[in-house]
Amino acid sequence: MSIKMTLKASTAALLVLTGGMAYAQATHPVTGEALADVQEFTYRVLDEHSSTDPGLVEDVSGSEIIRDLFEGLMNQDADGNLVPGVATGYTVSDDKMTYTFTLRDNAKWSNGDPVTANDFVYAWRRAASPELASPYSWYMSLMSIENVDAVIGGEAPLEDLGVEATDDHTLVVHLSQPLPYFAQMVTHSTTFPVHQATVEAHGTEWTKPGNIVSNGAYVLTEHVPQERSVRERNTMYWDNDNTIIEKVTALVINDENNALTRFLAGELDRTEVPAGQFPRLQEEHPNEAISFPSLCSYYYMFNLRDGAPEALQDARVRKALSLAINRDVIVDNVLAGGQTAAYTFTPGATASFTVPDVPTASMTQDERNAMAQELMAEAGYGPDNPLTTSILYNTSDAHRSIAVAVSQMWKQTLGVEAELANMEWQTYLEARSNGDFQIARGGWCGDYNEASTFLDLMQSESGYNDSKFVNAEVDSLLAEAKTSDDPNPLYTRVEEIIDAEAPIAPIYHYANVYMMDENLVGSWPVQNVQQNWYSKDLYFTAN
Repeated sequence: MSIKMTLKASTAALLVLTGGMAYAQATHPVTGEALADVQEFTYRVLDEHSSTDPGLVEDVSGSEIIRDLFEGLMNQDADGNLVPGVATGYTVSDDKMTYTFTLRDNAKWSNGDPVTANDFVYAWRRAASPELASPYSWYMSLMSIENVDAVIGGEAPLEDLGVEATDDHTLVVHLSQPLPYFAQMVTHSTTFPVHQATVEAHGTEWTKPGNIVSNGAYVLTEHVPQERSVRERNTMYWDNDNTIIEKVTALVINDENNALTRFLAGELDRTEVPAGQFPRLQEEHPNEAISFPSLCSYYYMFNLRDGAPEALQDARVRKALSLAINRDVIVDNVLAGGQTAAYTFTPGATASFTVPDVPTASMTQDERNAMAQELMAEAGYGPDNPLTTSILYNTSDAHRSIAVAVSQMWKQTLGVEAELANMEWQTYLEARSNGDFQIARGGWCGDYNEASTFLDLMQSESGYNDSKFVNAEVDSLLAEAKTSDDPNPLYTRVEEIIDAEAPIAPIYHYANVYMMDENLVGSWPVQNVQQNWYSKDLYFTAN
Protein backbone atom coordinates (compact mmCIF):
# COMPACT_ATOMS: atom_id res chain seq x y z
CA MET A 1 0.00 0.00 0.00
CA SER A 2 1.27 3.47 -0.82
CA ILE A 3 0.56 6.62 1.18
CA LYS A 4 0.63 9.87 -0.71
CA MET A 5 0.30 13.51 0.27
CA THR A 6 -0.62 16.05 -2.39
CA LEU A 7 -0.35 19.80 -2.64
CA LYS A 8 -3.08 21.91 -1.09
CA ALA A 9 -4.13 25.16 -2.65
CA SER A 10 -2.67 28.34 -1.20
CA THR A 11 -5.02 30.44 0.90
CA ALA A 12 -3.12 33.69 1.18
CA ALA A 13 -2.68 35.30 -2.24
CA LEU A 14 -2.11 39.00 -1.66
CA LEU A 15 0.15 40.53 -4.26
CA VAL A 16 -0.79 41.29 -7.83
CA LEU A 17 2.03 41.92 -10.28
CA THR A 18 1.42 44.58 -12.88
CA GLY A 19 4.16 45.86 -15.10
CA GLY A 20 6.81 44.56 -12.72
CA MET A 21 5.32 46.47 -9.75
CA ALA A 22 3.63 44.88 -6.73
CA TYR A 23 0.82 46.41 -4.72
CA ALA A 24 -1.08 45.03 -1.74
CA GLN A 25 -4.71 44.11 -2.21
CA ALA A 26 -7.20 45.85 0.05
CA THR A 27 -8.91 42.65 1.12
CA HIS A 28 -7.87 39.09 1.86
CA PRO A 29 -8.68 37.04 -1.25
CA VAL A 30 -10.08 34.10 0.75
CA THR A 31 -11.65 35.56 3.89
CA GLY A 32 -12.59 38.93 2.40
CA GLU A 33 -11.17 40.75 5.44
CA ALA A 34 -9.95 44.31 4.92
CA LEU A 35 -6.17 44.38 5.22
CA ALA A 36 -3.97 46.93 6.96
CA ASP A 37 -1.79 49.13 4.78
CA VAL A 38 1.32 48.28 6.84
CA GLN A 39 2.19 44.59 7.09
CA GLU A 40 5.16 44.56 9.47
CA PHE A 41 5.33 42.25 12.49
CA THR A 42 7.45 43.15 15.54
CA TYR A 43 7.58 40.80 18.51
CA ARG A 44 9.51 40.33 21.72
CA VAL A 45 11.86 37.45 22.63
CA LEU A 46 13.36 36.90 26.06
CA ASP A 47 16.89 36.01 24.98
CA GLU A 48 19.23 36.08 22.01
CA HIS A 49 18.54 33.04 19.82
CA SER A 50 21.09 30.22 19.82
CA SER A 51 21.77 30.26 16.06
CA THR A 52 20.32 30.84 12.60
CA ASP A 53 22.10 27.74 11.30
CA PRO A 54 19.54 24.91 10.90
CA GLY A 55 22.19 22.42 11.95
CA LEU A 56 23.03 24.24 15.18
CA VAL A 57 19.84 25.88 16.43
CA GLU A 58 18.53 24.44 19.71
CA ASP A 59 15.93 26.85 21.05
CA VAL A 60 12.36 27.92 20.32
CA SER A 61 13.08 31.53 19.37
CA GLY A 62 15.86 30.48 17.01
CA SER A 63 13.61 27.90 15.36
CA GLU A 64 10.95 30.57 14.82
CA ILE A 65 13.46 32.64 12.87
CA ILE A 66 14.74 29.64 10.92
CA ARG A 67 11.21 28.65 9.84
CA ASP A 68 11.02 32.05 8.12
CA LEU A 69 14.51 31.95 6.60
CA PHE A 70 14.50 28.31 5.46
CA GLU A 71 11.87 25.87 4.30
CA GLY A 72 11.95 22.13 4.81
CA LEU A 73 10.23 19.32 3.00
CA MET A 74 6.93 19.82 4.82
CA ASN A 75 5.26 22.64 6.75
CA GLN A 76 2.30 22.78 9.13
CA ASP A 77 -0.99 24.58 8.65
CA ALA A 78 -2.88 26.57 11.29
CA ASP A 79 -4.24 23.36 12.81
CA GLY A 80 -0.88 21.58 12.91
CA ASN A 81 -1.58 19.36 9.88
CA LEU A 82 1.19 18.54 7.43
CA VAL A 83 1.17 20.62 4.25
CA PRO A 84 3.69 20.83 1.42
CA GLY A 85 6.87 22.85 1.77
CA VAL A 86 9.70 22.33 -0.70
CA ALA A 87 8.17 18.91 -1.29
CA THR A 88 4.80 18.74 -3.03
CA GLY A 89 4.16 15.36 -1.45
CA TYR A 90 5.64 12.00 -0.53
CA THR A 91 5.04 8.27 -0.81
CA VAL A 92 5.82 5.50 1.65
CA SER A 93 6.88 2.00 0.65
CA ASP A 94 4.74 -0.97 1.63
CA ASP A 95 7.19 -1.97 4.39
CA LYS A 96 7.19 1.68 5.62
CA MET A 97 10.97 1.76 5.48
CA THR A 98 11.40 4.11 2.53
CA TYR A 99 10.02 7.61 2.09
CA THR A 100 10.21 9.27 -1.31
CA PHE A 101 9.67 13.03 -1.41
CA THR A 102 8.92 14.85 -4.66
CA LEU A 103 10.36 18.37 -4.68
CA ARG A 104 8.71 21.25 -6.50
CA ASP A 105 10.58 22.51 -9.56
CA ASN A 106 10.15 26.21 -8.77
CA ALA A 107 11.86 26.34 -5.34
CA LYS A 108 14.84 28.69 -5.32
CA TRP A 109 17.51 29.94 -2.98
CA SER A 110 17.58 33.66 -2.27
CA ASN A 111 20.45 34.04 -4.76
CA GLY A 112 18.36 32.44 -7.51
CA ASP A 113 19.91 28.96 -7.45
CA PRO A 114 17.40 26.11 -7.66
CA VAL A 115 16.69 24.12 -4.50
CA THR A 116 17.45 20.48 -5.23
CA ALA A 117 17.29 17.15 -3.44
CA ASN A 118 21.08 17.29 -3.11
CA ASP A 119 20.70 20.34 -0.85
CA PHE A 120 18.78 18.16 1.60
CA VAL A 121 21.31 15.34 1.33
CA TYR A 122 24.11 17.78 2.13
CA ALA A 123 22.21 19.34 5.04
CA TRP A 124 21.25 16.01 6.63
CA ARG A 125 24.76 14.63 6.32
CA ARG A 126 26.10 17.84 7.83
CA ALA A 127 23.63 17.71 10.76
CA ALA A 128 24.74 14.14 11.51
CA SER A 129 28.44 14.79 11.06
CA PRO A 130 30.87 14.55 14.00
CA GLU A 131 32.60 17.61 12.54
CA LEU A 132 29.60 19.89 13.07
CA ALA A 133 28.79 18.31 16.46
CA SER A 134 25.23 19.54 16.20
CA PRO A 135 23.44 19.81 19.56
CA TYR A 136 20.52 18.21 17.72
CA SER A 137 22.37 15.30 16.12
CA TRP A 138 20.43 13.09 18.53
CA TYR A 139 17.28 14.21 16.74
CA MET A 140 18.64 12.76 13.51
CA SER A 141 19.12 9.53 15.43
CA LEU A 142 15.51 9.59 16.62
CA MET A 143 14.42 9.79 12.99
CA SER A 144 15.74 6.22 12.55
CA ILE A 145 17.57 7.08 9.34
CA GLU A 146 19.60 4.14 8.11
CA ASN A 147 23.18 4.12 9.53
CA VAL A 148 22.62 7.40 11.38
CA ASP A 149 24.16 6.31 14.68
CA ALA A 150 27.31 5.02 13.00
CA VAL A 151 27.64 8.29 11.09
CA ILE A 152 27.12 10.44 14.19
CA GLY A 153 29.65 8.32 16.08
CA GLY A 154 32.26 8.69 13.34
CA GLU A 155 32.19 4.96 12.65
CA ALA A 156 30.82 5.31 9.11
CA PRO A 157 31.32 7.89 6.35
CA LEU A 158 28.69 10.56 5.77
CA GLU A 159 27.82 8.91 2.47
CA ASP A 160 26.42 5.91 4.37
CA LEU A 161 23.58 7.98 5.83
CA GLY A 162 20.31 6.63 4.44
CA VAL A 163 19.34 9.64 2.35
CA GLU A 164 19.88 10.04 -1.39
CA ALA A 165 18.93 12.27 -4.30
CA THR A 166 17.89 10.08 -7.22
CA ASP A 167 17.47 13.24 -9.28
CA ASP A 168 17.17 16.98 -8.62
CA HIS A 169 13.55 16.70 -7.53
CA THR A 170 13.45 13.32 -5.78
CA LEU A 171 14.71 12.72 -2.24
CA VAL A 172 14.68 9.15 -0.94
CA VAL A 173 15.06 8.39 2.77
CA HIS A 174 15.82 4.87 4.00
CA LEU A 175 14.88 4.03 7.59
CA SER A 176 16.34 1.38 9.87
CA GLN A 177 12.85 0.64 11.23
CA PRO A 178 9.32 1.85 10.50
CA LEU A 179 8.51 5.12 12.27
CA PRO A 180 4.82 6.10 12.11
CA TYR A 181 5.48 9.78 12.79
CA PHE A 182 8.52 10.17 10.51
CA ALA A 183 6.80 12.64 8.16
CA GLN A 184 6.00 14.91 11.10
CA MET A 185 9.69 15.04 11.98
CA VAL A 186 10.72 16.73 8.73
CA THR A 187 8.97 19.95 9.79
CA HIS A 188 11.81 20.43 12.29
CA SER A 189 14.54 22.98 11.54
CA THR A 190 17.36 20.44 11.86
CA THR A 191 16.09 18.81 8.65
CA PHE A 192 15.99 22.01 6.59
CA PRO A 193 18.32 22.40 3.59
CA VAL A 194 21.39 24.62 3.59
CA HIS A 195 23.25 26.12 0.64
CA GLN A 196 26.50 24.16 0.37
CA ALA A 197 28.47 26.75 -1.61
CA THR A 198 27.63 29.46 0.93
CA VAL A 199 28.57 27.30 3.92
CA GLU A 200 31.87 26.36 2.30
CA ALA A 201 32.64 29.93 1.22
CA HIS A 202 32.00 31.60 4.59
CA GLY A 203 32.49 28.88 7.20
CA THR A 204 31.11 29.87 10.60
CA GLU A 205 30.20 33.31 9.21
CA TRP A 206 27.78 31.95 6.62
CA THR A 207 24.60 32.91 8.52
CA LYS A 208 25.47 36.61 8.84
CA PRO A 209 23.42 39.18 6.90
CA GLY A 210 25.08 39.71 3.56
CA ASN A 211 26.51 36.18 3.55
CA ILE A 212 23.48 34.02 4.21
CA VAL A 213 21.63 32.37 1.34
CA SER A 214 18.30 30.85 2.37
CA ASN A 215 15.25 29.32 0.70
CA GLY A 216 12.38 30.44 2.96
CA ALA A 217 9.85 33.22 2.58
CA TYR A 218 12.24 35.74 4.20
CA VAL A 219 15.89 36.75 4.15
CA LEU A 220 17.96 37.96 7.08
CA THR A 221 18.70 41.65 6.58
CA GLU A 222 19.93 42.71 10.02
CA HIS A 223 21.18 41.10 13.21
CA VAL A 224 22.39 43.03 16.24
CA PRO A 225 23.28 40.46 18.94
CA GLN A 226 21.32 40.82 22.17
CA GLU A 227 19.20 43.51 20.52
CA ARG A 228 17.28 42.58 17.35
CA SER A 229 17.01 40.38 14.30
CA VAL A 230 15.24 41.51 11.12
CA ARG A 231 13.98 39.45 8.20
CA GLU A 232 12.32 40.74 5.03
CA ARG A 233 10.51 39.23 2.06
CA ASN A 234 12.55 36.89 -0.12
CA THR A 235 11.55 37.75 -3.68
CA MET A 236 13.00 34.43 -4.88
CA TYR A 237 10.71 32.36 -2.65
CA TRP A 238 8.51 30.10 -4.78
CA ASP A 239 5.33 31.39 -3.11
CA ASN A 240 6.40 35.00 -2.62
CA ASP A 241 3.28 36.32 -4.36
CA ASN A 242 1.18 34.72 -1.63
CA THR A 243 3.11 36.24 1.28
CA ILE A 244 1.48 39.06 3.22
CA ILE A 245 3.84 40.20 5.97
CA GLU A 246 6.62 42.31 4.48
CA LYS A 247 9.02 42.57 7.42
CA VAL A 248 9.50 40.74 10.72
CA THR A 249 11.54 42.03 13.65
CA ALA A 250 12.41 40.09 16.79
CA LEU A 251 13.47 42.38 19.66
CA VAL A 252 15.42 40.96 22.60
CA ILE A 253 13.83 42.39 25.76
CA ASN A 254 14.87 40.58 28.93
CA ASP A 255 12.42 42.37 31.22
CA GLU A 256 8.85 41.12 30.74
CA ASN A 257 7.27 44.20 32.34
CA ASN A 258 9.30 46.50 30.11
CA ALA A 259 8.12 44.47 27.12
CA LEU A 260 4.50 44.87 28.26
CA THR A 261 4.97 48.64 28.57
CA ARG A 262 6.35 48.76 25.04
CA PHE A 263 3.46 46.68 23.74
CA LEU A 264 0.92 49.02 25.31
CA ALA A 265 2.82 51.94 23.76
CA GLY A 266 2.39 50.39 20.31
CA GLU A 267 6.04 49.36 19.80
CA LEU A 268 5.32 45.61 19.74
CA ASP A 269 2.68 43.48 18.06
CA ARG A 270 3.19 40.52 20.40
CA THR A 271 4.75 39.92 23.82
CA GLU A 272 4.43 37.41 26.63
CA VAL A 273 2.18 38.32 29.56
CA PRO A 274 4.20 38.69 32.79
CA ALA A 275 3.49 36.05 35.42
CA GLY A 276 0.31 36.67 37.38
CA GLN A 277 -0.96 39.54 35.23
CA PHE A 278 -3.19 37.75 32.74
CA PRO A 279 -6.48 38.09 34.69
CA ARG A 280 -6.07 41.87 34.94
CA LEU A 281 -4.92 42.29 31.36
CA GLN A 282 -7.71 40.09 30.02
CA GLU A 283 -10.24 42.32 31.76
CA GLU A 284 -8.60 45.55 30.59
CA HIS A 285 -7.67 44.40 27.07
CA PRO A 286 -10.07 41.56 26.17
CA ASN A 287 -9.23 41.68 22.44
CA GLU A 288 -5.46 41.55 22.96
CA ALA A 289 -4.85 39.29 25.98
CA ILE A 290 -5.04 35.67 24.80
CA SER A 291 -4.17 32.26 26.25
CA PHE A 292 -4.26 28.86 24.56
CA PRO A 293 -2.66 25.42 25.16
CA SER A 294 0.85 24.66 24.02
CA LEU A 295 2.77 21.42 23.53
CA CYS A 296 5.37 22.30 26.14
CA SER A 297 6.31 21.20 29.66
CA TYR A 298 8.06 23.12 32.45
CA TYR A 299 10.07 21.05 34.90
CA TYR A 300 13.01 20.95 37.29
CA MET A 301 15.81 18.48 36.59
CA PHE A 302 18.07 16.91 39.19
CA ASN A 303 21.75 16.34 38.48
CA LEU A 304 22.45 12.60 38.65
CA ARG A 305 25.95 12.68 37.20
CA ASP A 306 29.02 11.29 38.91
CA GLY A 307 30.31 13.99 41.22
CA ALA A 308 26.92 15.66 41.63
CA PRO A 309 25.65 16.18 45.20
CA GLU A 310 25.16 12.86 46.96
CA ALA A 311 21.71 13.79 48.22
CA LEU A 312 20.35 14.07 44.67
CA GLN A 313 21.51 10.54 43.85
CA ASP A 314 18.90 9.33 46.35
CA ALA A 315 15.51 8.83 44.67
CA ARG A 316 13.80 9.44 48.02
CA VAL A 317 15.21 12.96 48.17
CA ARG A 318 14.28 13.74 44.59
CA LYS A 319 10.79 12.34 45.08
CA ALA A 320 10.34 14.37 48.27
CA LEU A 321 11.39 17.59 46.56
CA SER A 322 8.96 16.92 43.70
CA LEU A 323 6.09 16.06 46.05
CA ALA A 324 6.57 19.24 48.07
CA ILE A 325 6.00 21.48 45.04
CA ASN A 326 2.42 22.75 45.18
CA ARG A 327 1.74 22.96 41.48
CA ASP A 328 -1.75 24.41 41.93
CA VAL A 329 -0.31 27.44 43.72
CA ILE A 330 2.17 27.96 40.88
CA VAL A 331 -0.37 27.77 38.05
CA ASP A 332 -3.23 29.54 39.84
CA ASN A 333 -1.39 32.21 41.80
CA VAL A 334 2.14 32.69 40.48
CA LEU A 335 1.38 32.35 36.74
CA ALA A 336 -2.42 32.66 36.45
CA GLY A 337 -2.38 32.42 32.66
CA GLY A 338 -4.16 29.18 31.86
CA GLN A 339 -1.24 26.82 32.53
CA THR A 340 -2.09 23.38 33.97
CA ALA A 341 -0.43 21.51 36.83
CA ALA A 342 1.87 18.74 35.57
CA TYR A 343 2.39 15.34 37.18
CA THR A 344 3.54 13.71 33.95
CA PHE A 345 6.24 14.92 31.60
CA THR A 346 4.04 14.54 28.52
CA PRO A 347 1.21 17.11 28.18
CA GLY A 348 -2.37 16.01 27.71
CA ALA A 349 -2.49 18.04 24.47
CA THR A 350 -0.18 15.50 22.81
CA ALA A 351 -1.82 13.67 19.92
CA SER A 352 -3.06 10.13 20.68
CA PHE A 353 -1.62 10.28 24.21
CA THR A 354 -3.68 9.13 27.19
CA VAL A 355 -2.47 10.85 30.37
CA PRO A 356 -1.80 8.09 32.93
CA ASP A 357 -3.03 8.42 36.48
CA VAL A 358 0.36 8.35 38.18
CA PRO A 359 0.20 8.05 41.98
CA THR A 360 1.37 11.60 42.69
CA ALA A 361 -1.46 13.10 40.64
CA SER A 362 -4.25 11.48 42.68
CA MET A 363 -2.94 12.66 46.08
CA THR A 364 -3.96 15.81 47.90
CA GLN A 365 -1.20 18.33 48.57
CA ASP A 366 -1.35 17.53 52.28
CA GLU A 367 -0.78 13.87 51.44
CA ARG A 368 2.10 14.79 49.15
CA ASN A 369 3.70 16.93 51.85
CA ALA A 370 3.36 14.18 54.44
CA MET A 371 4.93 11.62 52.12
CA ALA A 372 7.71 14.07 51.25
CA GLN A 373 8.56 14.52 54.92
CA GLU A 374 8.65 10.76 55.47
CA LEU A 375 10.95 10.24 52.49
CA MET A 376 13.34 12.96 53.59
CA ALA A 377 13.52 11.48 57.08
CA GLU A 378 14.21 8.03 55.63
CA ALA A 379 17.02 9.54 53.59
CA GLY A 380 18.54 11.06 56.73
CA TYR A 381 17.56 14.70 56.30
CA GLY A 382 15.65 16.82 58.78
CA PRO A 383 16.08 19.54 61.42
CA ASP A 384 19.37 18.05 62.65
CA ASN A 385 20.72 17.54 59.14
CA PRO A 386 19.02 20.02 56.78
CA LEU A 387 19.52 19.69 53.05
CA THR A 388 21.00 22.62 51.18
CA THR A 389 20.86 22.86 47.39
CA SER A 390 20.61 25.36 44.54
CA ILE A 391 18.20 26.09 41.69
CA LEU A 392 19.60 27.30 38.36
CA TYR A 393 17.38 29.14 35.89
CA ASN A 394 17.83 31.43 32.90
CA THR A 395 17.17 35.10 33.61
CA SER A 396 13.45 35.82 33.58
CA ASP A 397 11.00 37.33 36.05
CA ALA A 398 8.68 34.35 35.61
CA HIS A 399 11.44 31.78 36.17
CA ARG A 400 12.56 33.70 39.25
CA SER A 401 9.02 33.89 40.63
CA ILE A 402 8.63 30.13 40.26
CA ALA A 403 12.03 29.44 41.83
CA VAL A 404 11.19 31.70 44.79
CA ALA A 405 7.86 29.95 45.28
CA VAL A 406 9.40 26.46 45.05
CA SER A 407 12.23 27.34 47.44
CA GLN A 408 9.70 28.64 49.97
CA MET A 409 7.65 25.44 49.64
CA TRP A 410 10.75 23.34 50.23
CA LYS A 411 11.76 25.46 53.20
CA GLN A 412 8.31 25.35 54.81
CA THR A 413 7.57 21.66 54.19
CA LEU A 414 11.02 20.06 54.35
CA GLY A 415 13.38 22.60 55.92
CA VAL A 416 15.42 22.63 52.71
CA GLU A 417 17.51 25.72 51.97
CA ALA A 418 17.70 26.39 48.22
CA GLU A 419 19.96 29.09 46.80
CA LEU A 420 18.73 30.72 43.59
CA ALA A 421 21.11 31.29 40.70
CA ASN A 422 20.26 32.85 37.34
CA MET A 423 22.30 32.98 34.16
CA GLU A 424 22.01 34.51 30.71
CA TRP A 425 20.54 32.07 28.19
CA GLN A 426 23.66 30.81 26.43
CA THR A 427 25.63 30.50 29.68
CA TYR A 428 22.71 28.67 31.26
CA LEU A 429 22.52 26.20 28.33
CA GLU A 430 26.24 25.50 28.65
CA ALA A 431 26.01 25.01 32.42
CA ARG A 432 23.14 22.56 32.01
CA SER A 433 24.89 20.67 29.24
CA ASN A 434 28.14 20.48 31.24
CA GLY A 435 26.41 19.41 34.44
CA ASP A 436 27.35 22.57 36.33
CA PHE A 437 24.18 22.63 38.42
CA GLN A 438 22.39 20.83 41.24
CA ILE A 439 18.77 21.49 40.27
CA ALA A 440 17.98 23.34 37.05
CA ARG A 441 14.91 24.70 35.38
CA GLY A 442 13.97 22.93 32.17
CA GLY A 443 11.44 23.62 29.47
CA TRP A 444 10.65 21.37 26.53
CA CYS A 445 8.38 21.96 23.55
CA GLY A 446 7.50 19.05 21.30
CA ASP A 447 9.56 18.75 18.11
CA TYR A 448 6.68 16.74 16.67
CA ASN A 449 3.24 15.85 18.05
CA GLU A 450 3.78 12.43 19.61
CA ALA A 451 4.63 11.46 23.20
CA SER A 452 8.13 10.25 22.34
CA THR A 453 9.21 13.84 21.68
CA PHE A 454 9.07 14.29 25.47
CA LEU A 455 9.81 10.85 26.83
CA ASP A 456 12.86 10.26 24.61
CA LEU A 457 14.62 12.89 26.73
CA MET A 458 14.65 10.24 29.47
CA GLN A 459 16.56 7.83 27.25
CA SER A 460 20.09 7.27 28.57
CA GLU A 461 21.89 8.61 25.49
CA SER A 462 19.58 11.51 24.68
CA GLY A 463 21.42 14.72 23.91
CA TYR A 464 19.04 16.65 26.18
CA ASN A 465 19.01 14.20 29.08
CA ASP A 466 20.88 16.81 31.12
CA SER A 467 20.07 15.00 34.36
CA LYS A 468 21.97 11.99 32.96
CA PHE A 469 19.23 9.69 34.15
CA VAL A 470 20.00 6.08 33.24
CA ASN A 471 17.32 3.40 33.49
CA ALA A 472 17.53 0.20 31.44
CA GLU A 473 13.79 -0.40 31.61
CA VAL A 474 13.05 3.09 30.28
CA ASP A 475 15.51 2.57 27.41
CA SER A 476 13.86 -0.74 26.54
CA LEU A 477 10.33 0.65 26.72
CA LEU A 478 11.16 3.62 24.50
CA ALA A 479 12.87 1.40 21.93
CA GLU A 480 9.85 -0.91 21.85
CA ALA A 481 7.43 2.04 21.56
CA LYS A 482 8.95 3.15 18.26
CA THR A 483 7.53 0.15 16.43
CA SER A 484 4.50 -0.62 18.59
CA ASP A 485 1.01 -0.40 17.13
CA ASP A 486 -0.15 0.95 20.49
CA PRO A 487 2.69 2.61 22.39
CA ASN A 488 0.44 4.14 25.08
CA PRO A 489 0.89 1.31 27.64
CA LEU A 490 4.65 1.65 27.18
CA TYR A 491 4.48 5.42 27.60
CA THR A 492 2.35 4.94 30.72
CA ARG A 493 5.03 2.75 32.26
CA VAL A 494 7.76 5.30 31.45
CA GLU A 495 5.70 8.04 33.12
CA GLU A 496 5.24 5.78 36.16
CA ILE A 497 9.00 5.32 36.40
CA ILE A 498 9.54 9.08 36.11
CA ASP A 499 7.00 9.58 38.89
CA ALA A 500 8.70 7.02 41.13
CA GLU A 501 12.36 7.79 40.40
CA ALA A 502 11.94 11.56 39.94
CA PRO A 503 14.90 12.34 37.67
CA ILE A 504 12.81 15.41 36.90
CA ALA A 505 9.94 17.16 38.67
CA PRO A 506 7.24 18.15 36.15
CA ILE A 507 5.68 21.43 37.32
CA TYR A 508 3.25 22.66 34.66
CA HIS A 509 2.19 22.33 31.07
CA TYR A 510 2.45 25.57 29.17
CA ALA A 511 -0.14 27.86 27.77
CA ASN A 512 0.81 30.52 25.26
CA VAL A 513 -0.11 33.67 27.16
CA TYR A 514 0.28 36.73 24.95
CA MET A 515 -0.59 40.31 24.49
CA MET A 516 -1.15 40.41 20.73
CA ASP A 517 -2.30 43.12 18.35
CA GLU A 518 -6.00 42.46 17.89
CA ASN A 519 -5.60 42.88 14.13
CA LEU A 520 -3.08 40.01 14.10
CA VAL A 521 -4.97 37.63 16.42
CA GLY A 522 -7.23 36.31 13.67
CA SER A 523 -4.34 34.91 11.63
CA TRP A 524 -2.40 33.41 14.55
CA PRO A 525 -2.46 29.56 14.52
CA VAL A 526 -3.96 29.10 18.00
CA GLN A 527 -5.12 25.56 17.13
CA ASN A 528 -1.58 24.38 16.39
CA VAL A 529 -0.41 23.15 19.80
CA GLN A 530 3.18 22.94 18.55
CA GLN A 531 3.03 26.63 17.70
CA ASN A 532 5.03 26.17 14.53
CA TRP A 533 4.02 29.54 13.10
CA TYR A 534 5.23 30.97 9.79
CA SER A 535 5.23 34.71 9.17
CA LYS A 536 4.23 34.10 5.55
CA ASP A 537 0.84 32.86 6.80
CA LEU A 538 0.15 35.85 9.07
CA TYR A 539 -1.53 39.14 8.19
CA PHE A 540 -2.88 42.29 9.83
CA THR A 541 -6.47 43.27 9.23
CA ALA A 542 -7.47 46.92 8.95
CA ASN A 543 -8.72 48.69 12.09
